[in-house]
This record gives sequence, structure tokens and C-alpha cells, in this order.
Amino acid sequence: MAISKEEVLDYISGLSVLELSELVKEFEEKFGVSAQPVAVAGVAGGAVEAAEEKTEFDVIIKDAGAKKINVIKVIRALTGLGLKEAKAAAETAGTVVKEGISKEDAEAAKAELEAAGATVEVK
Repeated sequence: MAISKEEVLDYISGLSVLELSELVKEFEEKFGVSAQPVAVAGVAGGAVEAAEEKTEFDVIIKDAGAKKINVIKVIRALTGLGLKEAKAAAETAGTVVKEGISKEDAEAAKAELEAAGATVEVK
């Protein structure tokens, strides 16, 4: 009894990603071929990058809130900016306060800014 293409596709669609990856490796070894043509390699590489965990984060002020003076003080403490620059950062929505920092540092900065009354986003 021959297996149809539809049956093979049904079987493959039920596999987990790990099982499918192992199956592809077995095909490559058995038949001496590569499953990644040049045109598809760029797409696969982008998918792998998206799956990797992000290691650098930016802390962005969305709104300084009602206690702007407290927020300015925290911005100055976090960045070392002068009063004028810190005030401008607090008043401008979407300002990046800290850039390219670790997740722990970003969460700590966010907590400080939110405690001062700001609305903050970590990206």
C-alpha cells in the first residue's frame, strides 16, 4: 500500500518543531542534500534572530505625570544630565532615558521612574 502526499503532509503537520527539525536533519543525512536553499536562508535566519531573547533594553518615558519635579530628579540621577536636559526629557513624551541596558537595570530604572510618578515603557 502506497502512502499519498496528503498522508505525509498530515503526518508532518502533527509534528512538533523539534521533531520536524530532527526529521529534516535525517533527510539531509540520508540523501546528502541541504534543506535550506540560498533564497530561503535569509528568511530562516530572521526567524532565528526573532526567537533569540533580547539582551539590551531602552527605558522610555511616556508621560512625566503630575509630580514632574520628582521625575526630573530621578532622570538626573539615572543619566547624569543637567537640570535643563532632564526637564526637557521629562516633558517630551517618547524620550529614551536609558538605552541599551540590561533587563535588570531597565526594570530598576522603570521602577524608580514609576515611583516618582512617571509612565514608563521598556523596549
